[in-house]
Order: sequence, then C-alpha cells, then structure tokens
Amino acid sequence: MKKSVWQKKYELLAGELRAMRLAAGLTQADLAKKLDKPQSYVSKYEGCDRYLGFIEVLEVCEACESDPTSLIQKLGFSVSQ
Repeated sequence: MKKSVWQKKYELLAGELRAMRLAAGLTQADLAKKLDKPQSYVSKYEGCDRYLGFIEVLEVCEACESDPTSLIQKLGFSVSQ
C-alpha cells in the first residue's frame, strides 16, 4: 500500500506533539484526562495510528499550554503576524 504524501509531515507532527506533552510534564493518561478522551487516543495519534484534525491539534496545544504558532513553524510552515 502506498503511503500518503503527507506521511512524513504527519510523523513530524506526532513527534512534536509528543515532545510538547513531555515538556508540559504530562503522561499520556494526564493529557487524555485533560482532553476528556481515553489514553489510547493520545497513544494512537502519537504512534501515527490516528490522524488529528486541525481543531484537535489546537486542543492538544491548549491542554499542554503551548503556543500552536511554534508548532506550525516547527513543521516548516511560515506564520504571518
């Protein structure tokens, strides 16, 4: 099966979201509780087994008290102010 052209970017996103969670001092279970989701939700997107929509990514940023602008830039996208 051919991988999506977005696979590399998504793997980078998942890694950055994991790093964000760890920097916030949260376990997967802690973050899941803040998101009102099961722990498997966090595990699946961190393992690239589940894709997150834009709003879901913003919710993770908010739960980790992290600026989404920084995340967008780490993914290689420019942000205009």
